[in-house]
Amino acid sequence: MNLFPELREKYTKETMNAREAQRLAEFIAFGPAVFQTARIMLSTGIMDLLRDSENGLTINEVAEKANLSTYAAKCLLEASLSIGIVLVDPETDRFRISKTGWFLINDPATRVNINFNHDVNYLGWFDLENALKEGKPSGLKTLGDWPTVYEGLSSLPAHIQKSWFDFDHFYSDHSFDQALEIVFSNRPGTLLDVGGNTGRWALRCVAHDKDVKVTILDLPQQIGMMKSNIAGKEGEERIDGLGINLLDENSNMPEGRRFDAIWMSQFLDCFSENQIVSILRRAAKVMDEDSRLYIMETLWDRQRFETAALCLTLTSLYFTAIANGNSKMYHSEDMIRLIEEAGLKVEKIHDGLGQGHSIITCTLK
Repeated sequence: MNLFPELREKYTKETMNAREAQRLAEFIAFGPAVFQTARIMLSTGIMDLLRDSENGLTINEVAEKANLSTYAAKCLLEASLSIGIVLVDPETDRFRISKTGWFLINDPATRVNINFNHDVNYLGWFDLENALKEGKPSGLKTLGDWPTVYEGLSSLPAHIQKSWFDFDHFYSDHSFDQALEIVFSNRPGTLLDVGGNTGRWALRCVAHDKDVKVTILDLPQQIGMMKSNIAGKEGEERIDGLGINLLDENSNMPEGRRFDAIWMSQFLDCFSENQIVSILRRAAKVMDEDSRLYIMETLWDRQRFETAALCLTLTSLYFTAIANGNSKMYHSEDMIRLIEEAGLKVEKIHDGLGQGHSIITCTLK
């Protein structure tokens, strides 16, 4: 298994002594309580209060300022000590945030991940084992009655929908500037945005190039959301949409048309390996020898920092329990194998975009 250097160091050697390993094992055993303690410390504003205090706060001061009982404040602060998000002065009994607590407050990715896991995943992960055994999103029933989460996105309660889209957009948006330079280096006149969601990438494309025309393929309900989102915005007239369910192998991409560029951003991770091959074969039918297919994914093995790989491999379990039951964040070797199986070849891989994206540029064989 090929891994970037930091991942190789972390994942191929034992780095803990016995006591550290035992503590991590217990940390895992109490994982749900650890998560909720940290989340509640954020949602009640206690972490902000501790950060903004000049000399820290006592338990009673926290209770008063956060409008909690002394009992509740004591439980939260003592648990927070153990999980490492606060520190206490043994002389004054005043609490302050730790370095980890600082990241909980200030790191945008961490906040997005906390909200996504609490609002979208938390209840559904109770059924993760069944999902793994059955290949079906057994936890999705906690959100609604749909075959996959994608059919239900437009129907989710507002706060859950916001957490889902915040998670989805956070990672892709940070890569768009670099991605635009890569895609438009070949000056495409027509671009097919497969899985275009709310049209954020399409809007960036038509703003970047005043001549390009973009066609978005997505589920019919997503096309409706897209049209509402782009209404009245610059370049709207150069964006059109086609509702399609790509899980149906008989659903082809726009027949009789060819595209200079085909764009798939955080899209193929929503499908199983067999489904990916089917989608890529259909994409190849609307390409010619000058076309380029651009696949932007967060490939977990090509991350510069191990923390990113941690987030990605655990996000795979969201796809298992909630999204569709059979997709994941892929290793690059698997994605390349599927590309070749579909009759395409990899021209180049661009790594290190935004929050850890790679773009795989493909051509016809």
